Amino acid sequence: MDEPLSVVIPVYHEGDNVLEVYQRFVAEAGPFGEMIFVWDTPDDPTIPFLDQLRAADPRVVSLHNTLGRGVLNALRAGIAAARGRAILVAMGDLSDELSIVPQLMAHWREGATVVCPSRYMPGGRQEGAPWLKSLLSRLAGLSLYAIGALPVRDPTNNFKLYDAAFLKSVTIESGRGFELALELTVKAHELGGKVVETPTHWRERSQGQSRFKLIQWLPGYLKWYFRAVGNRLRPGRRALISQED
Repeated sequence: MDEPLSVVIPVYHEGDNVLEVYQRFVAEAGPFGEMIFVWDTPDDPTIPFLDQLRAADPRVVSLHNTLGRGVLNALRAGIAAARGRAILVAMGDLSDELSIVPQLMAHWREGATVVCPSRYMPGGRQEGAPWLKSLLSRLAGLSLYAIGALPVRDPTNNFKLYDAAFLKSVTIESGRGFELALELTVKAHELGGKVVETPTHWRERSQGQSRFKLIQWLPGYLKWYFRAVGNRLRPGRRALISQED
């Protein structure tokens, strides 16, 4: 695989959204080595659209998640299958700003372990998010940043670029869902990795079904929130910090 970037996208009843995600990525995000769409069940109506993409572009991978249903296992399956040296996690709902992927890759080439697109730093913004979800995400990120527990203001955003060697070196402990993004950011920071952020414009999905389950997943977020706070309180737990303002 000539290009170093693997793209992992969990999908659930996205339908033809995946066609637009692919088209936008090709038009806006630059080169990639593979784009892995991960689905749970063979009756998912997204699969025929993935078959169309695979027929047109051999870099597209349609992957059955056999680790157990749910977005967390879909992400685990996609990460395990990825062959690139950099792994981008994106969503299939058209909410992510794909045009910033070249910036994310530039940070990775400069040695970043995790690159975090941020809705809450200067220049970042979001549109249409449910108010409670948005409030909790913003409070979590900005409070961890303010006390120095993490060097980024939006660690819960799942749209992230990771160094593949880092992902392969850590054990995923999350047991629920999208808290995985916070777990991996906390672990990269506590291991001394270079964690950077860059502004992004996030938009709430306009169609399809969201898999975000706030109440069910909140305990998982709190676990990693308090782990980050605990790391901050321990002497000598300072990672290499670089951020783009």
